Amino acid sequence: MSRIPSKAEILDWISANPTHTSKRDIAKAFGIKGADRIDLKRILKELEAEGHLHKRKKTYRDPDQLPPVTVLQVKAPDADGDLYGRPLEWHGEGVEPVILILPRASDPALGEGDKILVKLQQVPDQDHNYEARLIRRIGSNPRRVLGIFRAGSEGGRIVPIDKAASSEWMVAPDAINGAKDGELVEAEQAGPKGRMGLPRARIVERLGDPAAPKAVSLIAIHQHGIPDHFPDPVMTEADAAKPMGLKGREDLRELPLVTIDPADARDHDDACYAHSDDDPKNPGGHVIWVAIADVAAYVRPGSALDREARKRGNSSYFPDRVVPMLPDRLSGDLCSLHEGVPRACIAVRMQVDAEGNKIGHRFVRGLMRSAASLHYAEVQDAQDGDANEKTTPFLEDVIKPLFAAYAALKRARAVREPLDLELPERKIILDDAGSVTSVAFRDRLDAHKLIEEFMILANVAAAETLIKKRSPLLFRVHEEPAQEKLEALRETARAAGLNLAKGQVLQTRHLNALLNHAAGTDEAELINISTLRSMQQAYYNPENFGHFGLALKNYAHFTSPIRRYADLIVHRSLISSHGWGDDGLDAAQIERLEETATHISDTERRSMIAERDTTDRYLASYLSERVGNEFEGRISGIARFGAFVKLDETGADGLVPVRSIGREFFHFDAQAGTLMGADTGMTLAIGQRVTVRLVQAAPVTGGLELELLAIENLELPKGGGSRKGGRRSPAGRTVKRKAAKSKHKAAKVRRKVERKRRD
Repeated sequence: MSRIPSKAEILDWISANPTHTSKRDIAKAFGIKGADRIDLKRILKELEAEGHLHKRKKTYRDPDQLPPVTVLQVKAPDADGDLYGRPLEWHGEGVEPVILILPRASDPALGEGDKILVKLQQVPDQDHNYEARLIRRIGSNPRRVLGIFRAGSEGGRIVPIDKAASSEWMVAPDAINGAKDGELVEAEQAGPKGRMGLPRARIVERLGDPAAPKAVSLIAIHQHGIPDHFPDPVMTEADAAKPMGLKGREDLRELPLVTIDPADARDHDDACYAHSDDDPKNPGGHVIWVAIADVAAYVRPGSALDREARKRGNSSYFPDRVVPMLPDRLSGDLCSLHEGVPRACIAVRMQVDAEGNKIGHRFVRGLMRSAASLHYAEVQDAQDGDANEKTTPFLEDVIKPLFAAYAALKRARAVREPLDLELPERKIILDDAGSVTSVAFRDRLDAHKLIEEFMILANVAAAETLIKKRSPLLFRVHEEPAQEKLEALRETARAAGLNLAKGQVLQTRHLNALLNHAAGTDEAELINISTLRSMQQAYYNPENFGHFGLALKNYAHFTSPIRRYADLIVHRSLISSHGWGDDGLDAAQIERLEETATHISDTERRSMIAERDTTDRYLASYLSERVGNEFEGRISGIARFGAFVKLDETGADGLVPVRSIGREFFHFDAQAGTLMGADTGMTLAIGQRVTVRLVQAAPVTGGLELELLAIENLELPKGGGSRKGGRRSPAGRTVKRKAAKSKHKAAKVRRKVERKRRD
């Protein structure tokens, strides 16, 4: 008869052998055979029930595994000179995991006792369990600078690209790191001031040509004044933060909450779970849980972290990097809902009926443990019948109930009819060197829409709760379109042979009817773009003016406090109104809510512009090798100086200068949004299909210059108003006939506008 190991021995084995944790592996390790396997199975079930183990498919693992970002204390080098780290947040009861630190050439020298923030990766079949890459050394927060390196006889200097920088930086010969004259470099402070009182720097990264792709986002960050360096007091507070325990919190660790994010997500700040409602008063209903990282527990009012988060307002996202609102210690670690790791959260439990209407909700301050970190594509595949090894254990009890609840929410959405624009989002794919390899349009899966609807419902619940409790907050406001923009949209629709209802209070369903009538026609993109341009920009305000686009009366941002300061305000208001602690909204914050709302609305716009500029530069760099090629596109804007064209393949916007369109004069009609040739009558208008040739691509500015070749598949008459043998070419006559129709439509529109003015 085999000796049955104790529970402690089994846990020790699993901790020491994280890649060999199936029941078969455990039985083999302890020599358990035959009927004794039944006793082993019973012990494993007991360990699972007691919360010591978590079963995934046919393997067991410690639920308190290390998060992908964590803090280590560096141990003394071993006999081979390798560095290992001791995890400061190890909660397991078994053998402490072995973590090998993999240094890079640009990393600072590490010594025994140093505390470091690292990114971990589990490794199978090695003599260590994890490999760690340094993010930064805790307690060391050297100032950084981005600039152009100028070589000299004794090293060189760095000329900062930030115009606000007060001086150049000196670089010693041994701190150049191979940089060449004229290269864009990133450097960090390397000691006290040197000759001429200039600060010393050590180059940590060579970015090459300032116009090269890898430099694009850094230039935008500095150009738009986005803070990308955390002051020392902020880092000190972040480094001192510790994981939260269960005290004062509801235990949600047994709920199979999962995070669903893009495959390349940098953080995980929301998790969800749904199941059928067992309340007999709610037949066919659902219970939906949404849990959000409890950032307020770490970022307390008036602290250095709080001041810096408010200053930044939000995180800024670029194709190759993120400028976070909070330091990595929080955004990538303690406030990120990593799989299998206990994390503080604020959660809302919502009841919806069979038609998706919310009939009740309650908020709790809890401690959760994500059952899995999933990404959109694999969740969608699982729902569609193609589950992988990661999603199979969660298919029946987690994924299918999520989609069942989403189906109900879709019914409620159909009744509410929020604005339903079809505007594909582009995604820039970069290689390791930062160069664009391709430009794709992001998929819009039901898995994406599921999370969106859950988050919207949670945001509504937060706003309603705080309104009911008369607690101050920041609303997310989206006002209805201004009358002049609405009139412009109405005229655009009329010119396209469509109609937008008039003489009644505008609702999103009226706009959706217009969009639906345009769907599948040549005018669909024109109407979608024009509708978007008629919208007001959303903003934050302590007063509630509703959210027009979502067709909601009460709406606030609650679901992303890692990356939006507005959500942190809402979390603090929930804490105060529920009496959960002393880290809620205080009098000083309430007094300056209006000022905060204006400031973070501005920082949001700043990030949007910087992100857009970066995308334009990347696209210009990508297309610079295709100058002379022809592209299909659609006119997306008209100005006195030319027409803007959005290219089908990449979504990039380029300009066709009016000076390049033949030899005739073009009349600009701002009201009709057209450019009309004085000789041919050829008319350029938003929405027209065009063929263009790429004439110039400027990566530094992001500008594209295009040459117009054809409109609606008809070649332009050569030379604008020129004739061939005294007669217009057939193409010219066809364009003229089409132009005459456009001209007639435009004149008709102008006459109607004039009559309205007189009336």
